[in-house]
Amino acid sequence: MIVAEKVYVKVGEKLILEDVSIQLANGEVTAIMGPNGAGKSTLLKCLTGVSPFDSGAISINGEPLGAYSLEDLSRMRAVLSQSTPVEFPFTALEIVTMGRTPFAEISSPLQDDDIACQALNCLDSLAIKDRIFPTLSGGEQQRVQLARVIAQLWGEKRGYLFLDEPTSALDLKHQHQVLKLVRNLAENKNIGIIIVMHDLNLALRYADNVVLLKNGRLFASGDKCKVLTTKNIEEVFEVSVDSIFYKKSLL
Repeated sequence: MIVAEKVYVKVGEKLILEDVSIQLANGEVTAIMGPNGAGKSTLLKCLTGVSPFDSGAISINGEPLGAYSLEDLSRMRAVLSQSTPVEFPFTALEIVTMGRTPFAEISSPLQDDDIACQALNCLDSLAIKDRIFPTLSGGEQQRVQLARVIAQLWGEKRGYLFLDEPTSALDLKHQHQVLKLVRNLAENKNIGIIIVMHDLNLALRYADNVVLLKNGRLFASGDKCKVLTTKNIEEVFEVSVDSIFYKKSLL
């Protein structure tokens, strides 16, 4: 379990996160949601150890985040940021294999290539394994990068996967494919999935829990159906629910 207690992040005189306390469990999908500027990506970076926080505490599996070395963290959690630019002419397979770097001393190149291919196959991307990464479309690149972090956690039983808007460049088919995959990782591999996302409909369908932020503060957290209520949605996003959940027939 990941526990954050009274986390504050300040940039200059501006509070980016203020008094945020949450718990994130293995085997569950948690969506971090809120308007632009609510502090979602900042919270994700703090939870992963990528960015420092000014006060508060964060622990992973009962140990303070700072007690883990970077190598330890890289073996128990994987992070997919919004932007992961690659300009060198690596193939898609080489990019995914990079996810196996933390296990170089205990795995073989043959094993790592096999895991990378399996991860690509999970994302309907094995056919592009020999393509040069910068020549791929935005959606293809996003699927390859997701395969990379999945390969990083391959075989782990208490790992955590952090995803910052992983479906933003994907079409409808691949949005659902990706979220079904992370749902499967949570249920069958006991991986804790933490996703920054904007689509309320997708969150209701695939997440277990929702952390709802507004202006850097925790507005609500817990079971998705208890958090994503009409009242909460309209107050946090300042838009009517009818304009979000559009169910009228298009015929």
